[in-house]
Order: sequence, then C-alpha cells, then structure tokens
Amino acid sequence: MALDRKPAPNDLNAFWMPFTSNRQFKQSPRMFVAAKDMHYTTSDGRQVLDGTAGLWCCNAGHCRPKITEAIQKQAAELDYAPAFQMGHPIAFELANRIIDIAPKGMEHVFYTNSGSESVETALKIAIAYHRARGEGTRTRLIGRERGYHGVNFGGISVGGIVNNRKFFGTLLAGVDHLPHTHIPQNAFAKGQPEHGANLADDLERIVALHGAETIAAVIVEPMAGSTGVLLPPKGYLEKLRAITKKHGILLIFDEVITGFGRLGSAFAAQHFDVLPDMMTTAKGLTNGVIPMGAVITTGEVHDAFMTGPDHMIELFHGYTYSGNPIAAAAGVATLETYKEEGLFERANDLAPYWEQALHSLKGTRNVIDIRNMGLIGAVELEPIAGQPTKRAFSAFLKAYEKGILIRTTGDIIAMSPPLIISKAEIDRLIGTLKEVLDTLE
Repeated sequence: MALDRKPAPNDLNAFWMPFTSNRQFKQSPRMFVAAKDMHYTTSDGRQVLDGTAGLWCCNAGHCRPKITEAIQKQAAELDYAPAFQMGHPIAFELANRIIDIAPKGMEHVFYTNSGSESVETALKIAIAYHRARGEGTRTRLIGRERGYHGVNFGGISVGGIVNNRKFFGTLLAGVDHLPHTHIPQNAFAKGQPEHGANLADDLERIVALHGAETIAAVIVEPMAGSTGVLLPPKGYLEKLRAITKKHGILLIFDEVITGFGRLGSAFAAQHFDVLPDMMTTAKGLTNGVIPMGAVITTGEVHDAFMTGPDHMIELFHGYTYSGNPIAAAAGVATLETYKEEGLFERANDLAPYWEQALHSLKGTRNVIDIRNMGLIGAVELEPIAGQPTKRAFSAFLKAYEKGILIRTTGDIIAMSPPLIISKAEIDRLIGTLKEVLDTLE
C-alpha cells in the first residue's frame, strides 16, 4: 500500500551520492520510503525483499521494536555526553556485552562511528602499541590485494580495490600487500575452499624484504565481502596467525561485515577458531540503525598503553561521537535482539539451505562462479567484452524491478540477507535472481 507522502524529493541535484552512478540514478531514481523486517517499501508502494541486509548491516532486519524503543527512550533521557574525560553508563554496558560474546582473550572496546574509522583506529593503535613497547621502528602496515577496509586514507592504503585507490594520490607510505585468495582452482567451492593456504606464506617474503622490525601489523578480512565474497582457503588464516606471531607482528581482523552473526558465530574469529590481536567492527553492532563502530583488542594490546603517570592520557585518539549515548542504546538493544531471537544460531542453521539454493544457480547463463559461507553468497558473471560491470549492474536494475535487492561489485552479485530470512524468502530471492539472469544479454 502506497504511503501518504511525496514519492520523491522535488530536486535530487544537491545530494552527491556515495558509490553511485549519480547521473544514471537521478534520471531514474530508486527510492525507499519505509522498511519492516525483511522488506523495503518503495516510493511507488512496492515491496522489495532485502537480499543484502541494507549494506551488510541490518542483520536483525528492519525497524525492530526493541531497537526503536531503546533509541527513543535514550534520546529523551540523555541525548549526548562527551567521552573525553567523562562517561555515561550505557557505553560501559555495551562494551561489557560485546566482550561477553567476543572470542576469549578479547577484553577491551574502543568506540568509533563507522567501519572506516574502526580501521583507522586499529592501524593507529598498532603503530602506537609497538612504540609504547620500545619498538618504534615498527610502522609498516600490510594489507591484501582486493581487500576492503573502508574509505579513509589508512583504509584505502592497506586496502587493495583498485578504483578505491588509484584516484587519490600516493596514499600512506610504508604499506605492502599480500596476494588475494581468489584462485581458479576453487571455482564453485561450497564453503571454505580447499586450495590456497600457501598464499599466506607470501607474508614471509614481505617480512624478508622489509625486515620484521619495521612491520607493525597485518590487516585482513577473515572473509572478504565488499570485493565480491572471497573466502579464506582451509588453513590460510591459521598460517597468517602463526607467521605474525613468529615475527612479533599484530594481526587485525576486519570484521565489519563478518561480525555479529553473519557466518553463524558472533565473530568470524570464532567461526575459524583463529584469535587476532584486534578486530574492527561496525555495521551489525547497531543493526545499521545508527552509525557506530568499535575496535576490540586483547588485554595485551590495551595494557601496553597503561603505563606512566595515571593522570596522563594514554592514547591520543578518539572521536566526538565515540560511545554516543543513543548509538550505545541501539547497540545494547541490538545485541539483546540477536540473543533473544537466537539469530546467530539461526544463521548457522540456515547456512546449508542457503548454500544449496545459491549453488542451484550453477549452469545459469553467464554464471562463471558461485561462492558461499554462512549467510553470505556471491554469483560471479562473465563480463561483457569491453564493458566491465555492465552485466551485473543490469542484473541489479532488473532485480529491483522484480522486487529483490542485491548488491554488485564489478561483475559479481553479492547477497547477505538479514538473519531473520525464512527458507521461503531464500527461495524467492534465489528464484527471482535466476529469472533475472536468464533474461540478461
């Protein structure tokens, strides 16, 4: 039923939209005006099944009552409080609840406002950690090809998505990259692929090239999402952890996408049973409702800073909105929703059904690979010669017309539905996608 409101703003020119083909969009706008549970409502009154949890963030679905009520109550009680030399109870409560579900050994939470800020924070903490321990030569940062770590200068420097980097100058100095894990031998793998653990060994080459004494941290996504769902081969993350420990290098897992249930565990570190030194989070922390992120660290990392006079600031870093009261309230309510509804366990239980449905697309026209883990999946399409990204973007537009929301990166279709999705909705999502793919050039 169409909502009683204007279907679209009168003028679309002022808003310069992020990661959007602005000219195409403004010629034919796609407007959402409401959302509930698994669906968006468009400005023309249609229901669109959310196959992407917004932008990998609405893990509990949309407009969930507990989260909405917590925000309303907090806004009326304490709208803002500074986090520099002051506090408010709910920020501490949320931190405790995060640690309760984090891997054993993770003991401290530093608040940010986004995944990009979480990455910048973790990189700064890594460099400062070594300096605090008397190893100030360790400033080099190692990322990975095709990695996505947000859009700030540190994040795009350690990141490895070409278009996110090439327009912005020389970026940070002292950065190197591991090879990505997307290799032909693993095409159509179901879950964690068999081949490619040896790719982690390239870290030894990088260490030999630069010297371990110059390297502060390695940052990787346990499962790379935004680049098109690239899965870690069996044994790969374990090798990275062993090599970093051997050389005194911190290991950072970027869990902005994988955190809060996406793989069927609270965090990917638990899913893979590999403990990093820091984890970056955001998105699912507040169900995407209010911007908030957090860096979660081991006690060892935190305690390295807790020296010197106790009246001195230990880490000269933070944000005006670190631990914002309303965001913190949203975070507590979000974690309660996950727990009360058993959504992490639900994701784990649904994963085999999701895998089977997704791989039913094998053999569909132009499909050259399918990848999945937890409630994440990717369908890779053969690019149109000389027109990269066009085929997948056409699929995105047709999918929207048919009432499903998917996401594309290059010629890869990525899906990560809210953890509340039903088997019937999985069938509809994948069935509609097949209809779309069958009509593409």
